[in-house]
Amino acid sequence: MTATPAQAHPTAEAAPAPPTAPRPDGAPGHPGRLPLADRADVRAWVGAFLRGEAARLALTFVLFAAALVAGLIGPRLLGHLVESVKAGTTAGRVDLLALAFVAVLVTQALLARAARTRATLLGERVLARTRETFVRRALGLPLSQVESVGTGELLSRATTDADRLNESIRQAVPRIALAAVTLVFTFAAILLTSPLLALALLAGVPFALLPTWWYRPRATRAYERLLAQEADVLAVTHETARGAATVESLGLGPRQIRRHGRAVDQVVRTRQRTTWLQTIWFPSLDLATMVPMALTLLIGGLAYRDGAVGLGELTAVVLYVQALGEPLNDLLTWTDELQIGNAALRRILGTDRLPREEPRPPAAIEGHAIRLEGVGFGYAPGQEVLSDIDLDIAFGERLAVVGASGAGKSTLGKLLAGVHHATRGSVRIGGAEISTLPVDQLRREIVLVTQEQHVFTGTVRDNLTLACEEAPSDERLWEALETVLLADWARTLPGGLDTGIGPGAAPLSPSAAQQLALARLLLSDPHALVLDEATALLDSTASRRVERSLAALIEGRTVISVVHRLDSVRDADRIAVMDRGRIVELGSHEELLAADGAYASLWHSWQAAR
Repeated sequence: MTATPAQAHPTAEAAPAPPTAPRPDGAPGHPGRLPLADRADVRAWVGAFLRGEAARLALTFVLFAAALVAGLIGPRLLGHLVESVKAGTTAGRVDLLALAFVAVLVTQALLARAARTRATLLGERVLARTRETFVRRALGLPLSQVESVGTGELLSRATTDADRLNESIRQAVPRIALAAVTLVFTFAAILLTSPLLALALLAGVPFALLPTWWYRPRATRAYERLLAQEADVLAVTHETARGAATVESLGLGPRQIRRHGRAVDQVVRTRQRTTWLQTIWFPSLDLATMVPMALTLLIGGLAYRDGAVGLGELTAVVLYVQALGEPLNDLLTWTDELQIGNAALRRILGTDRLPREEPRPPAAIEGHAIRLEGVGFGYAPGQEVLSDIDLDIAFGERLAVVGASGAGKSTLGKLLAGVHHATRGSVRIGGAEISTLPVDQLRREIVLVTQEQHVFTGTVRDNLTLACEEAPSDERLWEALETVLLADWARTLPGGLDTGIGPGAAPLSPSAAQQLALARLLLSDPHALVLDEATALLDSTASRRVERSLAALIEGRTVISVVHRLDSVRDADRIAVMDRGRIVELGSHEELLAADGAYASLWHSWQAAR
């Protein structure tokens, strides 16, 4: 069971809005978004990429260059063939030149295919490494930071943005390099063939450079905005799918549809903006080749009439100028694709600009009692949601935390579990401040158990031993499954503990998934549990099975139950009643009923509702 926030359900209290994260340039950020890397970060990444993949890049570019050279031989052969026919050559020579021309075309095709294959393999390597690095970075973030970021933001950076970066490396980088080299080689070939006709190429320069200078900064801003807006669409879609039961039970379908529609509309408007920019930019690229072609024909015709150039030279130059169109368009259009990759890379590298969990030495702990003194906490500066919390929890005690929706119960649970850290005051376990404990030591002390359950792709054994430092014996694994009442199910699996489960493998019911997570928690053996309605999303039958599993799990441990339903509060040793971020009452069920205060009012309302 992971220390993660509770999934929303009809009775869950609403979590306050996360803080606004600062953008790297100092401008106000957007709530729930990660920052962007700056140009220095991108340059450092590109430098590391070029150094790490120098040999593979060199081989790829050599193959592309060889394909290019083979492609440039063709027009020369064709021009020579025209001159030979005009001079009255033999049929055998024509056949030989034609065969040589075909051989050049075949060689060019084979070299180009090999170059594209190498580029694809290189892109896949970078894609795999980028995703692995991003996951490591995300796992190294403090839990509070992960909670403040929208799910769509993390998912989009790990998937869509990584795919776009992969596309840039696989396609844009080789195509840009090839196009640049092609332009240089072709211009050199034209210059060597006829310096006079090469002057016509200068007429196309303004049509290529000026519109590109206008287009580039506007497109960059639009692409960055587009990627952020696509992340918003993914966030709304994921949130709606994960909370489908809540959406249906509260009748939130129309509202979620409107939210999704607004998010999609923003993407559409930004795409329309980029399309409008391209409708101005692309025609200018056509003029950059059409104008030189017209001038080449005009100047070439006059020069041929005056005997300044030969027919073979004119034919070769016309073919070369015609061939300039494709690499010039490739250079500029794939540079545009590279801008998308650059925007995606800035988003992927943005996680490096967040604070990280620094390694901490284990702290000395005396006992396992929990103490909160003068605790205050806010998700944003000046907006406290918990105030002046003083609470002592003895080891082995069962404490229930109750209160109206929005009273701060779940926030208090996350504070106890170390998901968030107090903005003032202290939260201590065994005398040690929670914020100073390394994660592995903290999780041996206290774990947050929510109604969320996740089955990791792998075997039953893999799922059970995720939190174990050393692999437990099969006997220990079966004991854990017996304790949470899941052993009978595991015995029906064809491979037992080594049966694959998760997406595309053996399916698990929600209750079985929750019980499996509880077995994993039992193997990690923490001293204290924070239970935030671990059965709230299950039907009554499944809920009873999981509750029986929980009863075995909590034996001999400190248990803090964040309670939204008052079914089992009478079993607690003490009950803490929260209101507006404060503990307003503390005592046993009987004591609080006798006091006839906030708890008594909640209890009588609950009984009446039942």
